[in-house]
Amino acid sequence: MEEMRVTNNRFRLDYHLMAKAGWINDPNGFSYFKGYYHMFYQYYPYASEWGPMHWGHARSKDMIHWETLPTALFPDEKDDGCFSGSAVVYDDKLWLIYTGHHYIDEENDLFYEDQNLAYSSDGIHFKKYAGNPVLKTPTDNTKHFRDPKVWQEDDTFYMILGSQGADELGRALLYQSVDLKTWQRVSTLAKAENLKDEGYMWECPDFFRINGQDVLLMSPQGLEARGELYRNLNQTGYLLGHLNRETHELKRGGFEEIDKGHDFYATQTALTPDGRRVMVAWMNAWDSPMYEKEDGWAGALTIPRELIVKDGKLYQLPVTEMLSLRQEKVVQEDSQGNYQLSRATEFSLKATAEGQLFKLSDGEHTLTITKEADKLILERNTKDGQRSAQVSGNVTKLQVFVDASSVEVFVNDGQVTFTERIYWQQAPVLSAQAGSFLEIYRLEENVNQY
Repeated sequence: MEEMRVTNNRFRLDYHLMAKAGWINDPNGFSYFKGYYHMFYQYYPYASEWGPMHWGHARSKDMIHWETLPTALFPDEKDDGCFSGSAVVYDDKLWLIYTGHHYIDEENDLFYEDQNLAYSSDGIHFKKYAGNPVLKTPTDNTKHFRDPKVWQEDDTFYMILGSQGADELGRALLYQSVDLKTWQRVSTLAKAENLKDEGYMWECPDFFRINGQDVLLMSPQGLEARGELYRNLNQTGYLLGHLNRETHELKRGGFEEIDKGHDFYATQTALTPDGRRVMVAWMNAWDSPMYEKEDGWAGALTIPRELIVKDGKLYQLPVTEMLSLRQEKVVQEDSQGNYQLSRATEFSLKATAEGQLFKLSDGEHTLTITKEADKLILERNTKDGQRSAQVSGNVTKLQVFVDASSVEVFVNDGQVTFTERIYWQQAPVLSAQAGSFLEIYRLEENVNQY
């Protein structure tokens, strides 16, 4: 088969990671190895639709400027897809841990899943482990058993896996190993309390500690919409709590959505060499229209975000490396009306009044953020265009990243985020609330190398 080619650059993003063409979804294998950050992603190079999953691959010195590398994993006679997973450095090699997806009857969606290894000495060329699979589906599980996230503590590796128990509720299973090849189950780290509030399957789990708090990040499927909550087809969020070191079970609070926008799913984090916990996500969702499909490509990843725990919540901040994209400060003043933005723009807004804080428009597409008391309302002129979030404080600080087909909004230093794909026909005009303090930066364009 011939790989896809991009036929029109109108929606191609300037500073977000994309594949050179074809389809991508979940970020995988986010890691640091031999001087480079590595990012893998679910990838189908032969169409701009989801297909038999490969692992695409890019590397970067700064998590911003990415160089696309050869495809790392291909499905073969042993698996019908190399589904999501993670990466870990061990024995001077980069090891990929991924889910093998095997169809019994594809037409009726009958399949089974197992966990597998591949490794590389140079971080570019990967070989599948001859002893695969290294972990099969447990007997107290349904067919849903995927998305391993592996990390190392002292001499022990731990793996958290997304799972659906025999009771058809979502859960995260915890395993351990000393060599990545032989795994023992440790516990059910956490599970859904019920179907409508916490879902039937927990995809893409991740587990880490920040400031003494244990965080389970995952994407539960099957949550019922509840007022302003859970408005997307599937959600992404977290459970905050403390791990019982004897039972290896998480004593935790309730599920919290991590992003309030339309286009955010399937997170993965990495620990940077300087100790930051950095997260990326698929900057789409399964119910996103993805108009770029007609141009030979589909899907992108969010900008990297540093996670911190503050006031019992998970906050997100653009990584400091994003500052390297700033080419020119074009505005620094109290807002006085309309501003024509460049194709790649960052702007910051500090507002003290309620009402519409800003509007972005290209004449056809619009996006607004409005404050009503302690609520921020995002509105875009699409079907089901409204999303909202609770905020605190009298001053509203917004940091907004605009790209050729996306907008990412960070509120009050990361207390709330909205992630949106907006298919601008041309660079939008910004209308900011009168009297608010505004800064606008023109950003570097075309940062990816293919």
